[in-house]
Amino acid sequence: MSASFSDRVLALAALAQALQQVRRIAETGHSDAAVVQTALDSVFRIDAVDTRAVFGHTQSLQAGLRLLRSYFSGDNQDDALPRLGLSVLQLERRFIRDHALANEVAQGVERLSAQASQNASTHPEVIAGLGGLYADTLSQLKPRVMVQGNPHYLGQPGVVAEIRAILLAAVRAAVLWRQLGGSYWDFLFSRRAMVQAIDAHLS
Repeated sequence: MSASFSDRVLALAALAQALQQVRRIAETGHSDAAVVQTALDSVFRIDAVDTRAVFGHTQSLQAGLRLLRSYFSGDNQDDALPRLGLSVLQLERRFIRDHALANEVAQGVERLSAQASQNASTHPEVIAGLGGLYADTLSQLKPRVMVQGNPHYLGQPGVVAEIRAILLAAVRAAVLWRQLGGSYWDFLFSRRAMVQAIDAHLS
């Protein structure tokens, strides 16, 4: 198994797992605390030694790996999730080319890092800070990532902040995927290699 594919699928799994959580929160107003922590912790692990360290360990990405497995096998039942993933990958392209915006996001994450270290990345104030950072920066890029869901929950500031914070983590995963050599060609010509890499990580 190619080491590059091994790491690439972890980044993609983190992206898929984060976006599945976004959809869950938007529909139900509830989230999986462990999944949210994996996503938000990754935002602050800028200097991690390797891909696994960004997300804690491979075990924390099992749900995302299974999502990818179903997608590459043609068994995906949620058409909205791939569309949301494509929107985030497109957003990542626009974001990474805007150096001033990228610096603004990096500075914002650095400002919140001490509070995240002290109180955890899932502390309400940290989530609010990350959500506000996304709203002030990435959310200003057009076209925006549109999240569909239950209007009752999407009208609650706390829910919106959590969704935005997780979207920031999803963009982080997308940036990492590109840095590891990921491209849209992977989805067309490397499906078998991707599935092999996913299966090697699934436990």
